[in-house]
Amino acid sequence: MKRAKIGHFRFIAFYEENWGSCEVSLSHMDAHHLPLAAAATALSLLSPAMAQKFPDLPAEHVSVQDFVTDEDLEVTLWAASPELYNPTNMDVDQHGRIWVTEGVNYRWKKSRPEGDRIMVLEDTDGDGKADQSSVFLQDQELKCPLGIAVFDNRVVISQPPHLLIYTDVDRDLVFNPKTDRREVLLTGFNAAQHDHSLHSVTAGPDGKWYFNGGNCGAVFTDQSGKTFYLGGPYYKSGGGEWPVDTLSAAGKVSDDGYIWASGFTVRMNPDGTEAEIIGQGYRNSYENINDSFGNLFQSDNDDPPACRNSYVLEYGSAGYFTEDAKRFYYQEWRNGMAHGLMHWRQGDPDTFDAGDIYGGGSPTGVAIYENGALPDRYIGTYFACEPGKNRVFSYQPKAKGASFEMKRHDFLDSNPEGNFLGADFSKLGVDAGAGGKKMVIGVEQPELSQGKVDPRLFRPSDVMVGPDGALYVADWFDGRVGGHATLDESASGAIYRIAPKGFQPKIPQFDLASTEGAVKALRSPANNVRWLGFMALKKKGAEALPAVKKLLSDPNQWIAARAIWLLPHLGAEGLQEAEGLLRHENWERRLVALRSLRRVTADPAKYARRLQTDPSEAVRRDVALSLRHSPESTAVPILLELARRVDISDKNAVLALRIGAGKKRSAFWKAIREDVPREPANWPAWMVRLTWSLGVGEAVPDLVARATDQSLGREERLFAVESLAFVDDRRAAVAMARLAEGDSEMRRPAESWFGRRAFGAWEKFELLEEMERLGLYDPNAPAPVPMEVPPAPEPSFAVPEVLALSGSAEAGQTTALRCVMCHKIGEHGIPYGPDLKGWAKRQTPEAFVQALIDPSADIAHGFEGAAVELKSGGEIHGRLERWDNPTIIKATGAQRQIIPPKSVKKVRPMKRSLMLSADQLGLTAQDVADLLAWFQTY
Repeated sequence: MKRAKIGHFRFIAFYEENWGSCEVSLSHMDAHHLPLAAAATALSLLSPAMAQKFPDLPAEHVSVQDFVTDEDLEVTLWAASPELYNPTNMDVDQHGRIWVTEGVNYRWKKSRPEGDRIMVLEDTDGDGKADQSSVFLQDQELKCPLGIAVFDNRVVISQPPHLLIYTDVDRDLVFNPKTDRREVLLTGFNAAQHDHSLHSVTAGPDGKWYFNGGNCGAVFTDQSGKTFYLGGPYYKSGGGEWPVDTLSAAGKVSDDGYIWASGFTVRMNPDGTEAEIIGQGYRNSYENINDSFGNLFQSDNDDPPACRNSYVLEYGSAGYFTEDAKRFYYQEWRNGMAHGLMHWRQGDPDTFDAGDIYGGGSPTGVAIYENGALPDRYIGTYFACEPGKNRVFSYQPKAKGASFEMKRHDFLDSNPEGNFLGADFSKLGVDAGAGGKKMVIGVEQPELSQGKVDPRLFRPSDVMVGPDGALYVADWFDGRVGGHATLDESASGAIYRIAPKGFQPKIPQFDLASTEGAVKALRSPANNVRWLGFMALKKKGAEALPAVKKLLSDPNQWIAARAIWLLPHLGAEGLQEAEGLLRHENWERRLVALRSLRRVTADPAKYARRLQTDPSEAVRRDVALSLRHSPESTAVPILLELARRVDISDKNAVLALRIGAGKKRSAFWKAIREDVPREPANWPAWMVRLTWSLGVGEAVPDLVARATDQSLGREERLFAVESLAFVDDRRAAVAMARLAEGDSEMRRPAESWFGRRAFGAWEKFELLEEMERLGLYDPNAPAPVPMEVPPAPEPSFAVPEVLALSGSAEAGQTTALRCVMCHKIGEHGIPYGPDLKGWAKRQTPEAFVQALIDPSADIAHGFEGAAVELKSGGEIHGRLERWDNPTIIKATGAQRQIIPPKSVKKVRPMKRSLMLSADQLGLTAQDVADLLAWFQTY
């Protein structure tokens, strides 16, 4: 059998039990979807060399000529297979050597029986290309590790269930168990062989280590003895290894006194002590990075189309899970809200600002450039890899109140036409299948010139700044991204360098034992290299103060900021210098000074008092956050002063007050209540917004009064009802039930909120009797009426037939009205199915047409169906909101049914789409062509 190049693969289909005689192109990672017997059959179809030895196929990489970037920069190939394979993550040491984690055994453990590898690559002659590659470690324990960080001779590997440190004691770049050390720093992380697991460690400007994990979750104990429960409803999904029961951990209070959801960021000391959860509720943040001011940024994955890049508000939630960590965002769906905003629960009080929501994608590594070889206009740039779109995005985050304005640019692009391939959101290339039957689908690709590699196979997995100041991008290289599948049989990989044209690399040399050398390290463009300088200067204490103070006048404000973080560690004079910066005319210096002082004091309130009236919203945001663990008597007066100045239109500013109040929210609200007019109808706007945000039981009577006060406008009363819904107190639930049975115009909104929360956040209050009284639930009701989505017949026409027709956008707009029973289109319809706004623009025409003809070919994440089998016969098909006691399902037309246990025979996942096919909707090939024409404009 000849190898089918990815750029030219043919339409093929593999079936679980029926292997056709068609031409086969099976990647070394496709077999993860198959039973072992079928996988063995698949392997038997390959050449003996492929089955016995890996790699045995010629490596490939995208030509540097196919990349688009700024005219004064150039892209060069720094390394490529066989120097490395399938790079998942990379870091660089102080000598300019790039360390890479490989994922050859991604989802298929037989590719390399010896296990995956940690590679070390080096450009020894300074010609801008690696000429030496060696194996630091190969171990069966390594199963596609997704993170690596190098701190001198300590190599930190993120390999679930462990966060591991390998110390190269003899510094020979080869791990030898007899002379070197392996230690488990932390353990308890789901899930090996899963993309949504433990990710890389990065050093912060404060000397702390930061790492993040996806929504597979964790239960881990730090080296201080504190246990953290990162749970959620996403459990044993997508395969992988799940040693920790994070489903049971959902809603459990961690030893720090708080509930945390899976998808999280940890800040800790390098020895694993004093761990803190400083972000949560992510779907799958692949990597996060601090700038030298201490602002944390990340990208986050989505259920298409809602990927995003954002600033992470300390201790805040991204919103993928609910505040109690027990439900998905879509179980809190609000009619009329755009999918991207609803995906991250932007209408809820516990979530931070979503930043740039850019739609479908598969975000991976990130980096921030602060100094180095690139032109000055790049200073402060945040880079984010997007393999689904064959791009590396760039942002210049601009402070905007308590958050940042994130304007996206395509910095590096191998697919400027946007004809995307092999991504979940594009539906072109591969389908993991409906019901586990269809394994792989390839589609005919445009013919390329002989020997040319399709540039859409560029899959940037990581980006970083080297100590030479150039930018480096690792390429996984594949016809598929996401969906736990790959197509590249050769496991090819590459590293590209982006630098000014004619760039000659030079790696600064330094001696960390000297103050001068440590300062030189601190100035490094490479994130984890400058950590070495920080730690060396910190160790020197007051001796290093003169040299560090000189850095404060550096014209590069990011380098100057690095010095501020050190000041509190450099003796009494250094501490005094940092405290003096709290009065600096530049708000960013005041902010960094506050942050640096928070790391060394047990009483941040003494600094918070000095800044409680600061003119900067960003500084006041951090003042609020700093009070989270302060006692009530100290924190509440400062929070009240901050509340009087808060910009209520700034989501992060309002949330910071809620977070800073922590377990003192009731006391804080009472203090606010005493500061405003007695009559709730006369509250100032900031009181109204903070009451919504704080959600305390003490506010219930006032909220009821506002909801029923006819002197207030309808929107104000509706907001009072909404505020009541976000109070996690039985008093609020009972009050909402009373509003729902009244005769005011707030009855229906109250009924809607009560019905939603009674089986959600208020479930613990056991409100079934209230539901029965309101007529929202009857355990003795007659058997529910079945509502089944009939299976789609074989399509009566094919994709090529539709594409051969000329479509009318005008006719398509009329035809689209058939979709409103399940989709929101303009002012019509309901958001039962995915948001269609801009959807067709993100697809190829083939993918759009295929979705209408055969909806079960690829089902959008978060919109999988369920079937409730009824004891009386028949089934109800829809989106499951609650599994049992009672079962709640939303069927076609968003009809929500609450079904008592006595009526349910069985609940099971559906193996096909809830969407009706074109034939079932009575659409002709011309109708579909018209829909394509119109949706491409919508």
